[in-house]
Amino acid sequence: MRSWRVVFLFCLMIFLLVPFASAKDKVVYVVPVEATVEKGLAAFLERALDTAESAQADLVIFEVNTPGGAVDAAGEIAKLLTDTSVKTVAYVNNRALSAGAYISLSADEIYMVPSATMGSAAVIDSAGNAADKKAQSYWLAAMATAAEQNGRDPIYAKAMADENLDLPEYGAEKGKLLTFTAKQAKKAGYSEGTVSGKAELYSILGIEDADIRSLEESFPEKLARFLTNPYVIPLLLTLAGIGIVIEIFSPGLIFPGLIGVLSLVLFFYGHLVAGLTGYETLVLFILGIVLVILEFFIPGGIAGLLGLTAVVGSLFLAASDPVHITISLLIALTVSICLSILLVKVFGKKMKFFRKMILTDSTNTEQGYVSNPNRTELIGMQGKAVTDLRPAGTAIINEERLDVVSEGSFILKGSSVKVVKVEGSRIVVREVPEN
Repeated sequence: MRSWRVVFLFCLMIFLLVPFASAKDKVVYVVPVEATVEKGLAAFLERALDTAESAQADLVIFEVNTPGGAVDAAGEIAKLLTDTSVKTVAYVNNRALSAGAYISLSADEIYMVPSATMGSAAVIDSAGNAADKKAQSYWLAAMATAAEQNGRDPIYAKAMADENLDLPEYGAEKGKLLTFTAKQAKKAGYSEGTVSGKAELYSILGIEDADIRSLEESFPEKLARFLTNPYVIPLLLTLAGIGIVIEIFSPGLIFPGLIGVLSLVLFFYGHLVAGLTGYETLVLFILGIVLVILEFFIPGGIAGLLGLTAVVGSLFLAASDPVHITISLLIALTVSICLSILLVKVFGKKMKFFRKMILTDSTNTEQGYVSNPNRTELIGMQGKAVTDLRPAGTAIINEERLDVVSEGSFILKGSSVKVVKVEGSRIVVREVPEN
């Protein structure tokens, strides 16, 4: 009887210790999803998921607090969450709006704090206007798919992006986009629960004793996110244009030129670190600059044209959105042209940069330069044609043998002629009738 008690106690200890041991063995990563959603964030989250998969993590918690951002970046992030083998949880600790809502819906589970909101996911273009029907149709389908793949009713996801749907019970009557509160999300099945903070979340997930690792963005990643922000890109290109224009008109200042070059370096650095482009794009840009400089010494236009094409092409290859980079380049070009006009018209600046390469000296009659002696003193003088004038020929005038031309008529050799016009080296004569 005693032996059975020993066995029972032993089994009870194992039963109690196994869950404890398994919780201790769990590896959980907490990853922030903050600020604007753009390609830099997508690159960071890709690194985060790669790290979690390499560590054979059991769970990745995405701490979401974002107003939204670029649709294409949100699409990349959603694909990362869908393709990963690690379980994912979206913990909305403030707001998950627009692209942030799409990312949250792509996670396996969603938890929200009481004050959190999620929704308002209308897709807009780079100018802040509603996107075209094609883009809206794609976005609605993407939102619905993200909801369906985790067993959520897609009607609410569509209502977040389409104001034509009518859901008055959630404060989203026709004409308004749906934005869930934590309570509404729980009621609609869009949230697994409302938690007061991380401690309660960890308790619900059963990971209080797990190995919880926070994964933060590195400084290069934070810098890359800033540099690839849709509002920063046109600023960088504009600064580059301003710096180069000022340096061309006032060579030797150095500082404006350094600002221009630094802006271009930061543009490519941000896109390289964010994983949006490769070094081949930077090589293409440098090659373009070399060809443009070469054009100053080997004129002809071909090298300059190829150089400008390479520079512009490298900017388009580095950027992920051709429409946005086009707008950014137009802004930079407009500001640069206006600055050039201002420097020339208002401040009287000249492009000293080109003085050593462009010949500005001229030879004109005002400075005493002539291409041929002008024999105007011969007008009115008479002489003899020593050859037939057909109409060109030779005549002796003032005892000087000269090449002359008649007014158009044929003049026989030996006829008397008179100079009626002199145009540079061209002496025009007319036949003088014999008395």
